Amino acid sequence: MRTVLLSMLDRVNAAHPWSHNDAYHRWILRQVPNHATTSLDVGCGTGNLVRALAGRVDRATGIDTDRAVVDLARSRSTALPTVTFEVRDLRDPPDGSVFDVVTAVAVVHHLPLPTALARLRSLVAPGGRVVVVGCYRAATRGDRLLDLVAVPANLVMGLLLSARSSEARVAMSAPTAPPTTTLAEVRAVAAQLLPGARVRRRLFWRYSLVYSAPERLAPGQKPNVTIGSR
Repeated sequence: MRTVLLSMLDRVNAAHPWSHNDAYHRWILRQVPNHATTSLDVGCGTGNLVRALAGRVDRATGIDTDRAVVDLARSRSTALPTVTFEVRDLRDPPDGSVFDVVTAVAVVHHLPLPTALARLRSLVAPGGRVVVVGCYRAATRGDRLLDLVAVPANLVMGLLLSARSSEARVAMSAPTAPPTTTLAEVRAVAAQLLPGARVRRRLFWRYSLVYSAPERLAPGQKPNVTIGSR
């Protein structure tokens, strides 16, 4: 049954493409701390979220491993002098920099989850926030029920956003990998590395994670960014 639904979904997406990741941008912007002046988007693609964040912070940076995509992002952002794009990945972030908000959309499943979350935590400034929209592997009845709800919702969104299909095709051209981590595993790793992080199951085969970094470390306290094993 699930195979049939996914096959149908592929046909619908091909006919009416839209970016499931861009659909979460407004929600992401609401998570930006009021005091934020800098942001980093990991796996920025063509820069849609970076340009949106530029309206909330003084300097917005995006990194991606695909040079051609970064060049396209730069060409689309020439009118925004506070926006910067670099060819990097999460394992090679800008040297010595921390940011008030660090975002990652459909990125962390490309790395071992403990490694990815520890890297994101190391990039956020005291009092800053990590905001993740990630992909997870369906493993429970609740996951599969939400799959069923997402199929008709996906069709409706595709029809409503069909005018933006050319933009969506560009955004959806990036290399993808199937997620291997379940939502329960995401929660377990987040609890270890990002104490207090809020993890929620979301529509369209996504989850959200929001972590607020402490304002400052207590005397003698070390950042809890040790990479665990599972």
